[in-house]
Amino acid sequence: MNKPAVLIIIVSLFAVLFLPVTLSGQEIQDPEAEYSRIRSMAFEGKLDSAAIAGRKLVNSFPSYGDARILLGRILAWKKDYKNASAVVDTLLMTEPGNSEALSLKRDIVQWSKENRSESTGLRAGYLFDSFREPYSRFWQVFNAGVEHRFNWGLLAGGVNIGDANIGAPNTDHATEWQAEVEAYPKFSAKNYAYLEYAYSPGKYFPTHRAAAEFWQVLPAGWGVSAGMNFYYFDRIADSLNDKRNIYIAHASVEKYVGRYWISLKGYLHFKESSDTTSGYNVKKETLSGYLNIRRYFNDVNYLQLGLGAGTAPDEPYNIWTSRYSAYSARLTYNVSLSKKLIMRVGTGYSYEEYQENTWRNRLDGNINFVYAIKMK
Repeated sequence: MNKPAVLIIIVSLFAVLFLPVTLSGQEIQDPEAEYSRIRSMAFEGKLDSAAIAGRKLVNSFPSYGDARILLGRILAWKKDYKNASAVVDTLLMTEPGNSEALSLKRDIVQWSKENRSESTGLRAGYLFDSFREPYSRFWQVFNAGVEHRFNWGLLAGGVNIGDANIGAPNTDHATEWQAEVEAYPKFSAKNYAYLEYAYSPGKYFPTHRAAAEFWQVLPAGWGVSAGMNFYYFDRIADSLNDKRNIYIAHASVEKYVGRYWISLKGYLHFKESSDTTSGYNVKKETLSGYLNIRRYFNDVNYLQLGLGAGTAPDEPYNIWTSRYSAYSARLTYNVSLSKKLIMRVGTGYSYEEYQENTWRNRLDGNINFVYAIKMK
């Protein structure tokens, strides 16, 4: 073989073996511009191409955290939850307090639950609420139901059995039922809602209860929500001569900070005028605010502290009690007891002004379970 032929072969081998590596290393000149291009590609629904380009960007710039988060989100949208979680975990090893990464990790865990075979669950729970002034009242509710996760979100239904023990002077004991259905529809990865309706023929449960709330996920771990609750009491109105059409508007702002979730929520309570013969003299419009701080120990287990002040109530079962003002504190613990069983237990204390310049102590507690059933 002559020298020119040998030289050509050597140059060709060099080009094949080394030149592509050199070119690939120089392929991405502007990582920020490439990030924007990949994000636009993903939003257009070109997830396969976006995932390939995202991996190339991450491999070229391993310390580019935003690129890892983008790749993890794209893989999650592709329902490749295992690799999506691995991408995020790699970032959290060097940036354990990255709020965007922690928020995405929680999303991946939730989305993977919604899409796995264990998409049907059984619910059961119990709560109580009590006070002793100006009369004694012990109100307890037992509940049971079922939930199922569809592609569009969660749908659940169940029955609540309430038992009210009222002391003198309005002594009463009543056991009644309430049927309810609720849904958490997802509109996109950044928008979801809560819808609820309940009916009861009793007098301590509202005859009709309806609720709607919409959430918007914002960048950097932020989120906002707004909604409205409606309660209509028919039979309690007959007994107390007090028409009870109650509207409660609410709005919140939320933020993930490391392993903490912080929420500030306000309630505006609209209510019809009370009949003075009923003995209930309640303001037409009242306000309240609640601060909740949640500490995550992993993707499921958390401890939450809630602090509130104002008049507008934030719970659905005790809406028919009246108060001028209140200060409250609640503690809630959510824990996974096994792969299929989750428990949430909580307790609360309120210091309420039930008459002008007259206060009472009020205690409540609850425990709830969700057991997942494997679908075949």
